Amino acid sequence: MPRLILLHGPPGSGKTTLSKALAQKLSIRLSTSFTTYKFVQINSHSLFSKFFSESGKLVGKMFDDIFDMLADPKLFVVVLIDEVETLICQRKAASNEPIDSLRVVNAFLTALDKLRSRRNVVVISTSNLLEAMDGAFLDRVDVKMFVDTPQCRAAYTILRNSFNELIRAGIIISDVSLSQLEYSFKLNAYLLPSQKSIPCATEAALCLYSAPQAASSRLWRCAEKCTGFSGRMLAKLPVLMHASYIQRPQCALDVAMTALEKTIADEVHLRSGGSDQSTKPRSGSSGSNTVGINGHK
Repeated sequence: MPRLILLHGPPGSGKTTLSKALAQKLSIRLSTSFTTYKFVQINSHSLFSKFFSESGKLVGKMFDDIFDMLADPKLFVVVLIDEVETLICQRKAASNEPIDSLRVVNAFLTALDKLRSRRNVVVISTSNLLEAMDGAFLDRVDVKMFVDTPQCRAAYTILRNSFNELIRAGIIISDVSLSQLEYSFKLNAYLLPSQKSIPCATEAALCLYSAPQAASSRLWRCAEKCTGFSGRMLAKLPVLMHASYIQRPQCALDVAMTALEKTIADEVHLRSGGSDQSTKPRSGSSGSNTVGINGHK
C-alpha cells in the first residue's frame, strides 16, 4: 500500500500541527521496529523553477534523497507535504498550462508508486482545496480525513490554555491559584481527568450555568461565540485582547474576561460584514473602551 494520508479542510484548522503530532506518535509506536526516526517537511512551492522542465527534475531529486534515507531498514521516515494541491493540480484543468506543470504531476505520482515497496515510510499531505487535486493522486490516498475548524470544546481548551499561561506569567492576576483555576475550568467543561465519560446534556447545562459569572462559565460562553474561528485566530485572541483593551503590564481576571468578550464581539462584527469604523476605537490613547475596562486613562 502507498501508506499515504491526506488531511484536508479550511485554513487554520490545525492540519499541519496534527500531521506533526501524528508523525511523533507513529515514531513512538513503531520504536520497537525502527531504532531511528526522521521527519521530512516539504514546501511545495520550493519545487517549482522558472526554467522549463526543471520543476519535474526537482521533484525527482527530492524523492531520490528520500529513497537514499530509506536504504536504512532501521530508519523510519515520515514525509509531510504541505499544500499538496500546488503539486497535484488536475491535469485536465491544466491542459492549457505549460507542459512543465504536467511533468511535475507525473513525476510526483511515479515517485509515490515507487514508495510502495518501502515499509519504513509514511507520507502525510495537507490541502485546503480537495477539489483542485488530480483524481489519480486521490485514488492513491489510503486515508482522507476532513479537519474542520475547532468546535466549542476545542475552542474552549485553546482559550483556557492561553489564559492559564497569562496567569502563570503574571500578566493576569487572579486570587485563585493556577491549579484551582484549571480545576474550575475543567469542571465546567467536563474535562476532569477522573471522568471516563461526559455527563448527559441536562446535567452539563445545570453545572455550567449554576455560576454564570464564574471565569470558567464566561470563558465557555466566549468559546460558544467563536463558531467558525480558525485555530490561528483563537490563539491570537488573547494577544488582540491585551493589545486592544488592556495595554498595561497586569490586570485582574474579570478585566481580562471582559476584554476577551469585547474582542470576540469585534471579530464577529467584522466577519458579519460590519465596518470597523462603526465600532469604538481600539486604541487605548483615544478610545473609551480601554477607560471603561481599566478604570483609568
